[in-house]
Amino acid sequence: MKMKRLQRLGVLAAVIWLGLISGCDSVVRSTTDIDEPQASVASAAPEFHISWTMHQNLPVPEDAEMVRYVENKFNVRLDIWNLENNRYESLLDMKLAQGAIPDLFRIRQPQDLLKYQQQGMLAEIPRDMLEQNAPNLLKAIREHAPSYENYGTIDGKYYGIPVVNPTNIYRIPVVYRQDWLDTLGLKVPETLEEFEKVIYAFANGDPDGNGLKDTYGLSSEGMNVVFGAFGQIVFADQLYFGKKDQELVIGALEPEMKESLQYLRKWYQDGVIDPEFITGENKGGYKHLSHAFIQGRIGMTSKGNYYHWVQQGDYKTLHYREGMAAEESPVDATFNARELLAKEPDARITFGQPFTGPYGQRGSKAYDMLMSFTAIGADAAKEPGKMERILQMLDYVSANPDLDEYTSMNYGVMGKHWEWADASRKDVIVLPPYNSMFSYQNKIGANLGMTVPRMPTDRGAEWASTQKLDRDGIYNALEIATPALSRYGPELMKLKNKAYVAIITGEKPLSYFDEFVHEFMGAGGAEVLQEANDWYREHTGQ
Repeated sequence: MKMKRLQRLGVLAAVIWLGLISGCDSVVRSTTDIDEPQASVASAAPEFHISWTMHQNLPVPEDAEMVRYVENKFNVRLDIWNLENNRYESLLDMKLAQGAIPDLFRIRQPQDLLKYQQQGMLAEIPRDMLEQNAPNLLKAIREHAPSYENYGTIDGKYYGIPVVNPTNIYRIPVVYRQDWLDTLGLKVPETLEEFEKVIYAFANGDPDGNGLKDTYGLSSEGMNVVFGAFGQIVFADQLYFGKKDQELVIGALEPEMKESLQYLRKWYQDGVIDPEFITGENKGGYKHLSHAFIQGRIGMTSKGNYYHWVQQGDYKTLHYREGMAAEESPVDATFNARELLAKEPDARITFGQPFTGPYGQRGSKAYDMLMSFTAIGADAAKEPGKMERILQMLDYVSANPDLDEYTSMNYGVMGKHWEWADASRKDVIVLPPYNSMFSYQNKIGANLGMTVPRMPTDRGAEWASTQKLDRDGIYNALEIATPALSRYGPELMKLKNKAYVAIITGEKPLSYFDEFVHEFMGAGGAEVLQEANDWYREHTGQ
């Protein structure tokens, strides 16, 4: 039955577009009243103790109200594993090494599905069980991302439900300090040559006006836009595959990358690249922050998603007053933009398009549409009825067909944590004090589910389209792991990163690139590439 709404809070509220506060992992929603929950749908069934992993920017308290609601509804006791998102894999692997396997098993990196299956950590999910207990999840995938439905199949058996993020149609933005450009009398670059002029000015022209030579053009994330000007992506947390002549290639091995490295090593030698690029732009905490950019060390980056760079007034949002219709007001600054302005109130940023390289190519990194997998731990299969209960819960918190209920599973209690902006039920208003809390969903235990591929219609996504972020994205052409990639991938990544850093910093000559490619292929790269192309031909019919 529908639950009564709590009394509305008659105060100014901020509209938060779907999934913004939660980072990028979940867009589930629902309406419920924690004080008067529905009768449990599993009240006649035995109580299960279920361990649960999820996207987290903050720990979920033991007494989180939305967790209690789900527990009461499904007659379960949830053990939420508080695994910090920045260190998720290492923390998860530590728990696994100690003999603990989560029942609801979030596999953040799609390439890890095969690894965990080979380690015996995952339960096979029978197709008929999935169809019966998670029909809404399957319906969303089949309607909006049908080509991904079977990506979680290994040797003909189903192990992972694909988590497909529709907002990943928007690539990573290319961000500049507009106030630095204005100070130096420059425009946003459109070509590699213009970009080189801009970054040298950022490094040598004292754009912050402090009289010190303490600024640089770019760091590690900006380098991917340079690689993109030659058609590939190199610096990522996985091997990036591209398409060339109807086959897959490993981007970091392509001969054009040698040419891109020639630029980067010269820029590093000339003091244009931040010497701290080796350790990355993020120095801890929320992983999408570019501290190098926020602290005024660099004037260009390509880190984080578009919703991490919203400036105040970039688009109109809605606010709510008791007894009145929703009114428009300028959106508040978010994440990187907010942190930058807190440090430098006069700072301004702007988005540029990826600049064009010498052969007409351009692009910036784009997150895979296949974002992760949701699996079930092997131990859950040992208790009769437990897998069914987990799938029922996952379906309810992730893909509920009732829009109010779907929204509350993401944002909390309607009338307490959030409200609809108007009768159209398109825009969500997060109510104070939650609208000013970082990742408040984690604090209340909302956002337990997985992302389903329903395209957002909120104002933030509409704004992203106006920034042309749905163009020039470079995606990984291999979104899953093959046996060889699972076996050799980690060491190949280390080999690749070490070689690129050595060439950029001048530790190795540019000619070392050819030696690196030969070493890479001999260390398992040839087998990885062969299996990748076998998979590609099987799934594309080419």
